Amino acid sequence: MTDPVLRIVVVPATKQSRTYEVSYRRLRLLRGLGVVVGAVTAFMIATYAYMVSRHSHMLELEAQVALMRAEQERIPALLRRLGTVESQYADIRNLFDADGSGAPSELWLPPPGALNRSSGTDEGRGGQPDGWPLTEPGFITRRLLADGEQAHPGLDIAIPTGSYIRAAAAGRVVEVGEADSIFGKYVRIDHENGYVTLYAHASHTSVQLGEEVRKSEVIALSGSTGESTAPHLHFEILLEGETVDPLELVTQP
Repeated sequence: MTDPVLRIVVVPATKQSRTYEVSYRRLRLLRGLGVVVGAVTAFMIATYAYMVSRHSHMLELEAQVALMRAEQERIPALLRRLGTVESQYADIRNLFDADGSGAPSELWLPPPGALNRSSGTDEGRGGQPDGWPLTEPGFITRRLLADGEQAHPGLDIAIPTGSYIRAAAAGRVVEVGEADSIFGKYVRIDHENGYVTLYAHASHTSVQLGEEVRKSEVIALSGSTGESTAPHLHFEILLEGETVDPLELVTQP
């Protein structure tokens, strides 16, 4: 039995017609070949697309590696900067004498006995103690609390060690403590109008018992002596022996 064939007759307009014959077997072979060629072509296209994608990803990775190398080169400079900042931070902490030793800070101050007191006023005693007891605002960490187990008779003002403590009003020094278990180094001033003021936890006192002082005169340097965990000034005002809230008389700058 002969294999059937496909006849294709081409009839030109001006020439003799032609007949082409293709066996169905050959057509099946051509169809199979076309499928194979199509599959190979599709595989090549897919492979090319994958390679292009991987190449693009490789370029992105190279850019990231270059950025990381640049950041790595900055690390030594950043470490040096960090060391400088930590050193500066340590210097600032030393100003506050956080260990409570009461040692003077590296801040320059006049030598003991030569403190500048010219800022004091000449007004006589008898006025209310209404002057801020420091040359800078400081930070109030504890206020007066009159009653209860946590009673506190004055103000606690955080301030760096070695800051100037000033008399809140003119008066006479009636106590100068050097090693009190609670107040450490302290000064008590009688203003002879019923008012008495107390300045405690100093690192150095610059007045003597019985000495007359003027308002705003420097009488001590702040510290953390006595029962204290950090540099601060404990400031009290008493009227006829009774505690008065200092913030009723003085104003923080």
